Amino acid sequence: MTEVTVNSRICGYKHKINAEKEGKKINVDIDSDCKKIQAMSKMEVPRMEIFDIRDNYITKKAQEAHTCPTCIVPSGAIHACHLESGFISKTLAKESGSISIDFDEEIDD
Repeated sequence: MTEVTVNSRICGYKHKINAEKEGKKINVDIDSDCKKIQAMSKMEVPRMEIFDIRDNYITKKAQEAHTCPTCIVPSGAIHACHLESGFISKTLAKESGSISIDFDEEIDD
């Protein structure tokens, strides 16, 4: 089982993503207070549909749930699936610790 946390600080939500490989699919469960993410929180993701950014099962589910275009949860779910499938090293991910989007102080209002 793979567990990742997505901190969507800009919208104030923290999401827990659990992924578990079962044959040719990955069961993904997302614990979130966001209603849009809750709409896509239970997925049976075909392993062969996590590679392309456009024809991607998770991306399609995010579109169906009308998530915000800047939502980082679908990316977190894709990472969890890649980790669970062995396409990303769990050791490397643990050593890296986190992935982040940092907003520069230079952003003008």
